[in-house]
Amino acid sequence: MPVNDSSEQNLVPKDGLASVLDDRWRETHLGRLLGHAMRRFDARVLSLMSHNDQVPLALSNLAAKDQISAAHIHITRHLSLQGSRLTDLAHAAGMSKQAMGNLVDQCEAWGLVKRESDSRDGRARQVIFTEAGLAWLAAFQTAVAQAEEEFKASVGKEIATVVALGLEAYSM
Repeated sequence: MPVNDSSEQNLVPKDGLASVLDDRWRETHLGRLLGHAMRRFDARVLSLMSHNDQVPLALSNLAAKDQISAAHIHITRHLSLQGSRLTDLAHAAGMSKQAMGNLVDQCEAWGLVKRESDSRDGRARQVIFTEAGLAWLAAFQTAVAQAEEEFKASVGKEIATVVALGLEAYSM
């Protein structure tokens, strides 16, 4: 027969209303903290890119005016250097094909990417980086490295290492 521990009883609300009245958990749970951290990191990367001389001036101005968002970074993160089909790009970014199509349309208008016939299937199209898009990608790499160094300086190298290892293990 289980022992009735009074401290355990205090952790279990007597009714559903009691658990709703204390909603501090909604601000501090892991998912919310991860979301805040990702938005902060992406905003810093975009800020660094807006001041990078490698980024074409028009793109730098768009980033500085918050016209380029973290959603546009999905293309930067997921587009293969050899090119990707729209469906594969959307799948890798965890987005719908329609949403990714809209992002590709914007990035194409800005000169970051272009669409070409897929050499493996003449009916299909591939999204590929333009020369300006490759400069954008290089600036993205530099900005990510700097943002990571700033994170390490902010929380300490040991904590940054533990966070990186923990996130890597969790995301697998």
